[in-house]
Amino acid sequence: MQTAQTALWVVVLLVALAILFDFMNGFHDAANSIATVVSTGVLKPAQAVLFAAFFNVVAIFVFHLSVAATVGKGIVQPGVVDTHVVFGALVGAITWNVITWYYGIPSSSSHALIGGIVGAVIAKAGAGSLVSSGILKTVAFIFVSPLLGFLLGSLMMVMVSWIFRRARPNKVDKWFRRLQLVSAGAYSLGHGGNDAQKTIGIIWLLLIATGYASAADASPPTWTIVSCYVAIGLGTMFGGWRIVKTMGQKITKLKPVGGFCAETGGALTLFLATALGIPVSTTHTITGAIVGVGSTQRASAVRWGVAGNIIWAWVLTIPASAFVAAIAYWVSLQLY
Repeated sequence: MQTAQTALWVVVLLVALAILFDFMNGFHDAANSIATVVSTGVLKPAQAVLFAAFFNVVAIFVFHLSVAATVGKGIVQPGVVDTHVVFGALVGAITWNVITWYYGIPSSSSHALIGGIVGAVIAKAGAGSLVSSGILKTVAFIFVSPLLGFLLGSLMMVMVSWIFRRARPNKVDKWFRRLQLVSAGAYSLGHGGNDAQKTIGIIWLLLIATGYASAADASPPTWTIVSCYVAIGLGTMFGGWRIVKTMGQKITKLKPVGGFCAETGGALTLFLATALGIPVSTTHTITGAIVGVGSTQRASAVRWGVAGNIIWAWVLTIPASAFVAAIAYWVSLQLY
């Protein structure tokens, strides 16, 4: 039987674990924010991570907490979540993040977290305890976000190519080196706005489950919001260089104009998803946009084998993290 003091320490440790996940999310996923601007040579890697980290944190002033509300209240039925479920969800997500980071695979931290929640909840109370509408829209955007990124990225590339068809290539390159700073900033803003809120959501879920917050509250405590945005910004500052290489060079070669189009298409997708309160993968989004830009040149410009390996990681993310989370849930029952 847990004492009140023990229960408090469990909550504190789980909040710390969630913030660690958020930091890892920045470390793992924020490379996607800077991959194009690094691969085109507009910014050096060290400059790019600081640039992206700044916009990750600034997102706190731009976006409403719609995604946090979905994760905190729209995935699981009220009353099902406890500290064991949260522990299982976080361990499942962190384990998958570490594996994919080690092998340089740009998988989705977002869907790893959703998979972790699903796996732990099913282990405790079965699939009937999940909110089907929240799960369905999240799963749907596994496919919608890269397709939308692909569509917007390719349309941007076609439109820009037509508008600047008479301009000299060196002048176009010069203009888009500057414009890519705008698009990279916008994408990092969208990344911070969507991804930090997922961790805010799971901490909110924990606080509601343990009585430190009410389900009737319009938003979580301010310290939760600030700490999660700062954590993802710090994660970005430390970077994820293996994934930068995959995203920026292995899928397709990009010039500044292509980087601008990919980042703009990706940013528009993230802004839309965040406004709708849908937790999406920044990895899926920017990959789709990069492939869209590359495919407007010629199909052979895209290294489809690399893109195919990334898609396999997407397919496996939710079930793999759910499986680990279910095991971690059972282990937590033995620990406390």
